[in-house]
Amino acid sequence: MTTMTLGAAAVRRRWNLDALTVVTATVCAALVLLALAGPFLAPHAPDQTDILAASQGPGAQHLLGTDALGRDLLSRLLSGARLSFAGPGLIVAVSTSAGTAIAIWSAWHGGLLDKGMNRVLDVMFAVPGILVAVLAAAVFGSGFWAPVVALSIVYVPYVARVVRSAAVRERHLPYVEACQLAGMRPFRICNRHILRNVAPIALAQGTIAFASALMDFAAISFLGLGVQPPAAEWGLMVSDGRSELLDGAPQQSLSAGVMIVLTVVAFNVLGERVSRRIGGHR
Repeated sequence: MTTMTLGAAAVRRRWNLDALTVVTATVCAALVLLALAGPFLAPHAPDQTDILAASQGPGAQHLLGTDALGRDLLSRLLSGARLSFAGPGLIVAVSTSAGTAIAIWSAWHGGLLDKGMNRVLDVMFAVPGILVAVLAAAVFGSGFWAPVVALSIVYVPYVARVVRSAAVRERHLPYVEACQLAGMRPFRICNRHILRNVAPIALAQGTIAFASALMDFAAISFLGLGVQPPAAEWGLMVSDGRSELLDGAPQQSLSAGVMIVLTVVAFNVLGERVSRRIGGHR
């Protein structure tokens, strides 16, 4: 048995992790590292065109083939991973932070304020994220930031609703009353104690939201309202490859689509496993 195998087994025993959680966590970590280092690993410049090598299949020079402009697909996948992850990453960071803050604030004050906030969240739930992103792109113009801002707002209620339930439970525990009797300010109680206890739930929800955000962000680019050519982004690559499908060159849409599906499934499964583990320990 190798040292790496022994190390993985030790980590699993220490954190009581099952094999599926370890595998999905490893895949997610590898994908994140790929997004960070992708442009440096690309064998060719992602925008380098070669008309003589247009729409070629996989080969020794181009491992995944080329697109209609002769650009190396492996290089574009690796370089596009950064944009494909940056958008959803920003969406999740903003929506998780805002949703958690709203949830704790609402749970702390309770009463009419909590009920009013729940009604606002219900209204936000009724609005499809894709529709809001399309409207934002129509108003502010297509590009990277319009869908990021729109989807960040749309994803807030998904995080706030889940975290609020945990925050309400924490709010009524004896230690909170003890902190109040000790003269601790509400902001400090929320920041040092309630936030710390609901953070794992927010993290699990953010992991699941990342998968959905990546799919929505790719869909916006696929519609031509997100990242614009000649930038490399997975959703845009699927869209660009549509015209090549009829010519018997499905490699661009197929390779980008496989990466989107792999990422969505990996982060969804990881988020579900983390949520289940947190729920089982509460």
